[in-house]
Amino acid sequence: MHSTDLLISDFKYMVEKALKTATAGKVTSEIEWIPNFEITQKTVIPVKHDKLLYPGTTACPGCGMALVVRKVVEVMGKNTVLVENIGCGAWNAAGGMGGMTGIGIPAFPSMPLPSGSACATGIALGLKEKGQEDTRVVLIGGDGSLGDIGFTALSGAAERNSDFLCITEDNEAYANTGIQRSGATPKFAWTTTTPVSATEAGKSNLRKDMPLIIAAHRVSYVATASLAYLNDFKRKLEKAKQMRGFRYIHVYTPCPTSWRFPPEKMIEVSRLGVTTGIFTLYEIENGKLKITVKPSKMKPVQDYLKMQGRFGHLTDEDITGIQKDVDTAQVQMYDWEKSELKLPIASG
Repeated sequence: MHSTDLLISDFKYMVEKALKTATAGKVTSEIEWIPNFEITQKTVIPVKHDKLLYPGTTACPGCGMALVVRKVVEVMGKNTVLVENIGCGAWNAAGGMGGMTGIGIPAFPSMPLPSGSACATGIALGLKEKGQEDTRVVLIGGDGSLGDIGFTALSGAAERNSDFLCITEDNEAYANTGIQRSGATPKFAWTTTTPVSATEAGKSNLRKDMPLIIAAHRVSYVATASLAYLNDFKRKLEKAKQMRGFRYIHVYTPCPTSWRFPPEKMIEVSRLGVTTGIFTLYEIENGKLKITVKPSKMKPVQDYLKMQGRFGHLTDEDITGIQKDVDTAQVQMYDWEKSELKLPIASG
């Protein structure tokens, strides 16, 4: 389906026609399309899907989103409805451009950016009404479509405890539309809207912490995952599959194109994100935090930063500051786990 422009003259025509119809007290003609366009009907021959996911994508070399989709479909299985917000993952990793998809289960691969959570909520309610509560609904979107543009709908779904699993593919930018900064873009990172120059040094503020924001909604399950630790990711998917209500998994998804590193280094960058403490793998179940991957020895953050062109402008002082922030965050996270404290319960 393609969009078309509605002009002021079109609205004027519709209002005048509505007034005439109201005066006459009856509809005077058949359905009329405004503006006028031709509708072509197509006969679709049903295809028997013998696979959950078919090979081939239009994703960039080294894109981790294709791997995310593959693991989600493998674990969730045939009795699943997949909703994808439009973006890199839907158009490219899942082959959803032009109304096509390589997914062999019911899929909606190009939902408008703000409305994925609303669509997933509606599908889950519809399945419940039809008595098909054993069918799982999964929403996949990017950090921009879920964490920024679609956050209102996402927060509402979490607050209502809507019955679907939400998965954020976090590549820390709007990579699909020109590498603009998102709320998840880390401090100092270069993007086309946070340039590097004599007066600017990339993004000037810290990134949004989506998993903890969602956990503050007191949902039953929140987890983080990395493509370098697929067994951990699959275990969290299996756990979420067995639960009901709103569940959330935040997947760290390095982007070779926007982060400026060689495509073959995607898994290495993913692993360094964890082993340097930049990205901690944990789960919060019923308010209690558990760190699921604990590196025996943390590597310096410079090992991670210096692999990526988006951080190529950093000074030694900048790197020292980032290391200090990461060390502090790690201590806080491990202290939280050790204390066995739960997220506070809402009073109202």
